[in-house]
Amino acid sequence: MVDPIDANRGNWDERATTHARDTTGDYMLDRFRAGEDALHAIEAAELGDIYGKRVLHLQCHIGRDTLCLVRRGAVATGLDFSGVALDVARRLSSEPRLKADFVQGTVDEAPHPTPGPFDLVFTTWGTICWLPGMTVWARVIASVLVPRGELYFADAHPSFLVLEEHVGRLVPMYDFQTPADRPLEFSNATTYTGDPTIMTQQSNREWIHPLSAILGALIDAGLTIVMFREHKVLPWRGVSILVPASDRLSRSSAHSPVHFGKSEKGGLGYRPRFRGAMSVEGHGGRLSAG
Repeated sequence: MVDPIDANRGNWDERATTHARDTTGDYMLDRFRAGEDALHAIEAAELGDIYGKRVLHLQCHIGRDTLCLVRRGAVATGLDFSGVALDVARRLSSEPRLKADFVQGTVDEAPHPTPGPFDLVFTTWGTICWLPGMTVWARVIASVLVPRGELYFADAHPSFLVLEEHVGRLVPMYDFQTPADRPLEFSNATTYTGDPTIMTQQSNREWIHPLSAILGALIDAGLTIVMFREHKVLPWRGVSILVPASDRLSRSSAHSPVHFGKSEKGGLGYRPRFRGAMSVEGHGGRLSAG
C-alpha cells in the first residue's frame, strides 16, 4: 500500500520544479524579484505588524510567501516536506538577498527541526487538505509558540471543498469529513498554475476537515479564538463557474463562505487566542499563546 504522504511528496516535488519556472506567471516570481508583494489581499490585510517577530511558515512550498514575511521585517523559517521545493526556496531567497531558513520536514515533525519558540505560525491556502488529522497539527502549533504567540491560518472553506461542478452547478460529492485512513484520491495530469507540463507523479491524496475538527483541535490545544472571518473569494479558481473578483482572487455568486482565520495561545496550561477569517471558497485563521 502506498503511503499517502510519500505519494503526495512525489507529486509536490514535480509541482515545485514546474512552479519554479513560473511560465504562466501564476506565482508572479518575476514580479516578486522586482520587489512586488506577493501575499494576497486577504492575509495582507489581516496579518498585522510582524516586524521583528520570529515566524514559522508551515508547508511553505517554494518559499515565496516566507520571503514576503521577511520583507515585512519578520525573522522567518519555512518548513516543507519537499526537498525539491526547498531547493527552489533557497535559490529564490538568494536572488533578492532575503534571509530565511528553510528546513525539510512534515508538520508532525516540526517540533524537532524547528522547535522555536516562535511568535507567529503562518500557514495559508491549500495546506490542511494534505494532513490526515487536525489534532497533531494543532498540538504542533501550540508546542512551538511562545506564550501569547499567534497562529495565522487561511484556507478553503470546508463547505466549498465537499462540492464539485456538474452541468454548471455545484453539487455535494464528498463527505464533510474524510477518515484519516481513507483519503480521497485524485489524479491530475498537470499542476494548477496553467503550465501544460505533464507530470509523472499525477496521483495525490487529500482530506477534508470540517470546521468543528479544525477549531476544536485548536481549542483543545489551548488556543483561544480572537478573530474569525468568512469571505466569498479564493486565491485560485477552484471550479470553472467562479469568476474573477480581482487580479488574483476568484469569487462565487453563491451565498456561502470560503475562508477563515487567526489564533493565540497563552498562560499556564495555555490560554491561546484564535483569530480567523473564512470565505466562500476558502478559510483562514490566526491563534496565539497567552
